Amino acid sequence: MTVLILTLIILIGAYAAGLVGSLTGLGGGVVIIPLLTLLLHVDIHYAIGASLVSVIATSSGSAAAYVKEGITNMRLGMFLEIATTSGAITGAIVAKYLPVQYIAILFGVVLIFSAAMSLRKKVEYIEEKKSVLAEKLKLNGSYPVNDKPVAYNVNNVGGGFLMMVFAGAISGLLGIGSGALKVVAMDGLMRVPFKVSTTTSNFMIGVTAAASAVVYLQRGYIDPGLSMPVVIGVLLGAFTGSKILVHSQSKKLRYFFAVVVTILAIQMIYKGVSGTL
Repeated sequence: MTVLILTLIILIGAYAAGLVGSLTGLGGGVVIIPLLTLLLHVDIHYAIGASLVSVIATSSGSAAAYVKEGITNMRLGMFLEIATTSGAITGAIVAKYLPVQYIAILFGVVLIFSAAMSLRKKVEYIEEKKSVLAEKLKLNGSYPVNDKPVAYNVNNVGGGFLMMVFAGAISGLLGIGSGALKVVAMDGLMRVPFKVSTTTSNFMIGVTAAASAVVYLQRGYIDPGLSMPVVIGVLLGAFTGSKILVHSQSKKLRYFFAVVVTILAIQMIYKGVSGTL
């Protein structure tokens, strides 16, 4: 197989990954890593490195739009980034010493969890209880609903911060945005409205990925020849997915692609357990 043909295959595969990630809300990394490791037999560390670069690119593009709309809670995001970046660096360091089989199994488990989270019913919940710590740190905010600002309060700041350390570690270890874990922390623990949770998570994902990408870059796991077609393909796929989503029944699409992602996860777990990765 020539380099040109391999690059085209990666580009097409990354496009499909970006499309699936955009339609399901899981991100392209959850598909690109199984694609590279299972189908193209790329070393999982290099696959994670390429995925991290694509996560940075896609997060940067979409996060800017959400910030402009006034949905993202930037102060909350920057505060929680302290936790996610420290966790991401730790996860990236641990990845060097963790056997490939264990990384594959963990990746599959997180993938199934992320797929299940993408199907969860989205309920906008406004917490009326006020947290003293959130008020001191000025983490409470508001977001537009029907062109009117709706105020909300942030709670359980300590629990959410600790959960973000774990989410960052998973991101650095597996090379995915771990957006599902971040949303669980903000939506479930901190009682932030779901729309604010998802957009703030998207804002944080790129910074988290950048922190762990530095470690992978230092170890030589980010190959420009592999990362370039992955980034271009994922960006184009995500752009196409955002256009399709407007004119489609997103619920049915989410169910379909969640099944696809779960199958990939099972394959990763099987490869990890059997030691054939």
